[in-house]
Order: sequence, then C-alpha cells, then structure tokens
Amino acid sequence: MVQAPIEGKIAENIMLFARLLRSAGFPVGPGKVIDAIKAAELVGIGSQEDLYWALFSQFVNRNDQREIFDQAFHIFWRNPQIMQRMMGAMLPTVRIEQDDLQEMSKRLSDAMSSGNEHSQANRESEQIEFDASFTFSDKEVLQEKDFEEMTAQEIAQAKKAIEKLRLPIMNVPTRRFQRSESNKQIDMRATLRAALRSPDSIPLRFKKRKQRHPPLVMLCDISGSMSQYSRMFLHFMHAITNDRDRVHCFVFGTRLTNISRHLRHRDVDIALEKSSDAVRDWSGGTRIGSCLKQFNNFWSRRVLAQGAVCILITDGLDREEADGLEKEMERLSKSTRRLIWLNPLLRYEGFEPKAKGVRTMLPFVDDFKSVHNLQSLMNLSAVLSQPAEEFHFPLSA
Repeated sequence: MVQAPIEGKIAENIMLFARLLRSAGFPVGPGKVIDAIKAAELVGIGSQEDLYWALFSQFVNRNDQREIFDQAFHIFWRNPQIMQRMMGAMLPTVRIEQDDLQEMSKRLSDAMSSGNEHSQANRESEQIEFDASFTFSDKEVLQEKDFEEMTAQEIAQAKKAIEKLRLPIMNVPTRRFQRSESNKQIDMRATLRAALRSPDSIPLRFKKRKQRHPPLVMLCDISGSMSQYSRMFLHFMHAITNDRDRVHCFVFGTRLTNISRHLRHRDVDIALEKSSDAVRDWSGGTRIGSCLKQFNNFWSRRVLAQGAVCILITDGLDREEADGLEKEMERLSKSTRRLIWLNPLLRYEGFEPKAKGVRTMLPFVDDFKSVHNLQSLMNLSAVLSQPAEEFHFPLSA
C-alpha cells in the first residue's frame, strides 16, 4: 500500500521540529528536513513510535545526540492524541510544564525558549539598562562557565575557542645529535672527516643534542558519569591531534578504543562521526582498571616510548571498585615522563577523594587538576610547559 504524501501542516510540523533541533545544536539543514518528510511518508504515521524512528534515522548522527533528540521529541509531540490530530492535518500544541524544564538538558530548554519574542525583548531591554562598568566581558564569562551549564550557543563558541587552543609542550633532549656552532662538545667523527680533507690542520667540529617534544597520549573517560563533558573533550583531543605530531588518543568506558586515526581528519564533524562509529560503549559503565590493563598490555610499548606525557581524563568512579587498578596505575606511571590526571569533580570546593578508585589512583599521578571549563583547559598549558629539568626521566631516543 502506497502511503499518501505528507503535505500541509504535517510537513510544516516536521520542519518546526527540525528547527528546534537546529537551535539545540544539531547539524540539521534543508536537505535533512526534506529527507525526514520523505522518511515519514515511507514509514507512515500509524503510531508515534514509527514517527520517532523515522525522524531519528535522519536527524541523529552521533551517540551524544540521542538524549537531546529523545527529550525534544517527547516534549514537542507530547499530546497523546497527536497521531489522530496529525491525520486531520492539525498542528499539535506544544506546552512545556515547569517539571519538564527541570528535567530537560540546558541546550534543549534554551532552544525551546529562544523563540519566545517577549522574553527575548525583555532580555534585550535588560541588557540596555544594565550597567556593565564593573562586569566581566562575555569572553571571560565563557571561560569560567561550566561545560554542563552552557547553552547551545555557548557550546558552539566554546568549540571554536577549543579549535584555537594550543599546548606548548616543552622540548626534551634526545639521544641524537646535530651540528652546533657552540664550543660545548666536540664532534669527533665530523672533526676527523674534516681533517682528511685538509691534512695541514684539524678544524674542530662541534655538536649538540637534538630537541624534540615528547609524544602526548590522552586517555578520556566516556562513561555515563562523564557524558556531559566527553563531547567537549573530544573536540579538545581533535584540536591537539591536528596541531602536532605524535599524539595518540584513546577513549574508554567498559572497553578501550583507539581513535587516533579518526581524529586526524581536519574536518571536526567527520572526525567525531568516525570516532562515534568506532566506539561501542558510549555513556555506559566504567571499568578503569580493566581498560588500563588493556592499554598497558597492547598499547604502552607502541605509544609511550621516548618519554611520553600522558593525560588521563576521568572522574575516577570505577564500578569494579578499583579491582586491579593500583597495579595498572603504577605501571602506567612508571612508563611515562609525566602523568597528569584531569578530573571534572574538582570543580566542587568541598571535593574529597572518598571514592575507592580516586584514592587508589592519586598516589601515582604527578598532577591532579580540574577540567570543567575553558579556563581549566588553558591552565593545562602551564603544566605542560614546565622545563624539562623538572622531569627525572632517561633521555628519549
């Protein structure tokens, strides 16, 4: 049976829903709206579940979009008789109760309220009357704002700022030498070669050690407890990967996944889409000890050579109650030049390492820093730019 084409208010309703998703940060363009209408025509509108999956197939590209799409769909199409009304080509009524606003994500609630012309006018009038002589600039406020509290527009601005972020990792001496004009160390091999060309004299040649920044390895937790921050950390990892060579990126929840190859794509959307397809444990549990064991057994000798710096991004909440975590953290600490732990829980002033996983990991890290906003990511530069003399590690090859 061929479905009747969707026209009039029903098609307009899908377009308005797509506009809501675009306001919430989804990459929804006219082409996807047309595809969504065609998908609804193909599937039909016999049930709300059919419409849900028809629109889901067109608008959702990454795992981190699932929760926002689900909230937006059930709020926009909340009327239980919506299917009967749609069959009559009537536009559904969108109502948002106070309880819904509390349960909605910040991005979705901001998108739902952005179309209110009255509130927008009030905000504009407040901005005109407000005395800004003793306030911070928008840029400074954005740097201090928690990623979890950002609106869709602020997240977009934060992503652009992260794209420009650079980490000035210090250079370290290697075992290789290069020619030098200073008189510190004589290069006997070059000196003897020069003496063969001019037997009457022995011109001295000098050398010095080559300088090169060490490899950078990032291990990022993508479990459910980190879901509000993991998407921003992926943008951070993409920016660093495309800024320098020898960067290796891993994500973990219940298993470890190497996404270094995917993040090397210059286009951040393509890089994150490929990374999302490669990962199978988004927003699940956390098995830090098991994942670090997998990293130490299969990847450490490949990526931790030449005195690598390792950045571990996790809240330390391990569902395995730190089983085997101490042994793996000790091995990881001994294999790296410097182990830096970034924990978003440090944003709380009263934070105490009460969780067993946190207490187990702390003795093996060199730096324990907070990471919950742009300012904390920029502060990471100060840690990584410390002089090489402060690190006690053998010379890299």
